[in-house]
Amino acid sequence: MSPTSPVRRLRLGLPRRMFSQVLLMQVAIAAGVAVLATGLFLAPLGHQLDAEAMRRALAIAQTTAAQPQIAEDLKSTPATVDGPVQREAERIRKASRAEYVVVMNMDGTRWSHRDPAQVGRPVSTDPKRALGGHEVMEIDSGTLGRSARGKVPLRDSHGEIIGAVSVGIEYNSVRARLLHAIPGLLAYAGGALAVGALAAWLISRRVQRQTRDLAFSDISALLAEREAMLHGIREGVVALDRAGRIRLLNDEAQRLLDLGEEAVGESPDQALGEGRTADVLAGRVTGTDLLTVRGQRVLVANRMPTDDGGAVATLRDRTELEQLGRELDSTRGLIDALRAQDHEHANRMHTLLGLLELEMFDDAVEFIGEVVGDHRVTAEQVTEKIQDPLLAALLVGKATVAAERAVALWVSDRTWLPDRLVDPRGLVTVVGNLVDNALDAVAGTPHARVEVELRAEGRTAVVRVSDTGPGIPAERRELVFAEGWSTKEPPPHGQRGIGLPLVRRLAERQGGTATVGDADGGGAQFTVVLPEALAEAELDPARPRVRAGHGVGGDGIAVSGATVREHGGADRPEHRQVGAARA
Repeated sequence: MSPTSPVRRLRLGLPRRMFSQVLLMQVAIAAGVAVLATGLFLAPLGHQLDAEAMRRALAIAQTTAAQPQIAEDLKSTPATVDGPVQREAERIRKASRAEYVVVMNMDGTRWSHRDPAQVGRPVSTDPKRALGGHEVMEIDSGTLGRSARGKVPLRDSHGEIIGAVSVGIEYNSVRARLLHAIPGLLAYAGGALAVGALAAWLISRRVQRQTRDLAFSDISALLAEREAMLHGIREGVVALDRAGRIRLLNDEAQRLLDLGEEAVGESPDQALGEGRTADVLAGRVTGTDLLTVRGQRVLVANRMPTDDGGAVATLRDRTELEQLGRELDSTRGLIDALRAQDHEHANRMHTLLGLLELEMFDDAVEFIGEVVGDHRVTAEQVTEKIQDPLLAALLVGKATVAAERAVALWVSDRTWLPDRLVDPRGLVTVVGNLVDNALDAVAGTPHARVEVELRAEGRTAVVRVSDTGPGIPAERRELVFAEGWSTKEPPPHGQRGIGLPLVRRLAERQGGTATVGDADGGGAQFTVVLPEALAEAELDPARPRVRAGHGVGGDGIAVSGATVREHGGADRPEHRQVGAARA
């Protein structure tokens, strides 16, 4: 058997497109409002027409009862079909187009009626209220059917009640007036519905253009995808409204900026405080790939305005990239140092070979001892004063780079730092950045020197790096700590203006300070104070004797450069030439 094709069922429901759904819903709302308004208008209109008919009947009855001749005829003539009361009542009925005009005596006997056969018979409804002196308006049924009625007492010339006058307006005429008004009312309602439908179509067309003719399910899927994308990407996204308030923060932006959901609705200045990061997000600093520092993170920010007057800013974490770039610079420096050392090693080997060929064995032994000893002395002199291995290794490595750049790197005799740092890596960042900046400042200048001083004062660590460079003018001493500001060309791997802001942020985060001033003898001197940088110790190790004098050119240990001399003195045997510091 051949497979039968599935039967397609007719499925009723809303259309998929948003344009069609919005149009259908708005037309339905407009139609419902039109029907409701028509019903609400017709209900009081019916009551109004009833009241108007009853007031008309009462007015006719009052006019009839006011004629004194009718009262006299009622008292002086019998109830006959050709009597004067019947004739006058019929004249009034025809003139007023009433359904009937009935004149009755105190017993309720009719003296007049539209139907002559009813003359002389009692009325069909209770006349007591009218005969009792009250005016009555009502809608009731009688011998001629349902009618709007008005009843008034009939008085003689002395004011005594001798009967009553009852006038009826055909109720079908009232209903006819109501039905006659309905077509016009429906025409107005239809016009309003047409205008509403046109407005709904125009609004739906606008919605269609703005939503690009998507279905509600498509928009829901896009919203779900947007949420997944915003909270899944490894790039911070910050959206701001036209008033400059934060309206969206994805997970990565919260992590990079150290903010929570409570920041939504605040301005960047309120959420982040004053600084470059808030200026970039607020649009006060313009450009592409703007560098900013938040805490210990280096961020690259881009800000794009949106059509509604707001903006979207993206943040990328460049902290690791900057660290890698700095490590790359250090690695390149070490490679250059190794190349130079290889050349120097070849020269030493040639010197040693010559000494051996000349059979100057004692001189050869002394030469080898000096070469090997320089390496050991350099490391030992540094580790004696700086007991933290990371910092000691950093300075020995920087000594190699300094030697290749023809810079004398000194460790001040005032230096003393025990091995109980709370955050060694943070202090390595501070010292490394300050030494790098000092080496850059003095590179290529005659008698270039950089002095490093690391001192522990209780639990406070004081870092002082001085150089013999051109120095920093007083008006620029705060500017050097601004993110992205630098007087040097950017390196191949990225941008400058990051190291010193990181140093200040690290110091301020620990409650300390980072300042710059003039060094003794010229140049710049950076001082960083880090309170509680060292852990408590029950008993500090004995501190070596410190000689007086500090600053660039003062007493200290030269870990790179030429022969070490005491300031203003001759060569000292304990301060040997450290040519091996190139390693």
